[in-house]
Amino acid sequence: MFIPELFKGHRVLVTGGGTGLGKEIAEHLLSLGATIYICGRRESVLQEAAQELMDQHGGCVKWVSVDLRDAASVDAAIESIWADGPLTGLVNNAAGNFISRTEDLSPRGFDAVANTVLHGTFYVTHAVGKRWIEQGLRGSILSIVVTWVKTGSPYVVPSAMSKAGIDVMTKSLATEWGHYGIRLNAIAPGIFPTEGATARLRPADNPHAREIADNPMRRLGRMSELTNLAAFLMADGAEWINGETISIDGGYHLAQGAYFTHYSEWTDEQWTQARERIKAQTAKDKALRTADTGRKTQA
Repeated sequence: MFIPELFKGHRVLVTGGGTGLGKEIAEHLLSLGATIYICGRRESVLQEAAQELMDQHGGCVKWVSVDLRDAASVDAAIESIWADGPLTGLVNNAAGNFISRTEDLSPRGFDAVANTVLHGTFYVTHAVGKRWIEQGLRGSILSIVVTWVKTGSPYVVPSAMSKAGIDVMTKSLATEWGHYGIRLNAIAPGIFPTEGATARLRPADNPHAREIADNPMRRLGRMSELTNLAAFLMADGAEWINGETISIDGGYHLAQGAYFTHYSEWTDEQWTQARERIKAQTAKDKALRTADTGRKTQA
């Protein structure tokens, strides 16, 4: 679909680029010639992802470990990247989410999502954007949001609120920073299955059957469709697109409205089972982060 080396000379940071959608976007931009930086909290995941992508496509993938919830940590990470040379693009992909009845949420549960999704995205955007402005550089920022910014969505209120904030940030900074040659756009994906998202948002057997049946196109998203859209929006030839949020969900939100509405049919027992599955996934991820910390300390 794209000419070879479309992104030659570009240097792009993808947050949460070690897994899931972020890794897929990073891979596609790498295959088109970009130098890629990926960041996240788990060093082993980042190392493995960087090596895997370079083994497959050549090029250069570098990684930096960072806690997006910590503004000082984010600024230090961006400064370390800038030591190699300024970025030309940023993909805000890192996120966290889980389903829950809102009345069952704790403040800690709300903050776990909002601190990464809303605060973390702003911290990275601010750290990159202010450097572009100070140095008189152009740049492109692409954020991954959700169709819920248009429809709202039950049972994922912390994420819906945080992603709506990113959507408004995209529109606001597209206007404020446009005269600097900095543009911001967003993609609102439907279901592109990944292990983490499925475990936390659809913790049930045959998790996507109903949403496939309800989708006008009777299927889920294909990763190539998402990564092609990301590349198009980031490319130099699309520079007149600024401040837009583009949905890519086969028309589901137009036909059905909000996602997750069928969870209103769940019993207390089903919610209990869902919480246990989500806790198991969270424990698994925490164990991996702890292992990473142990390896770093020993080194």
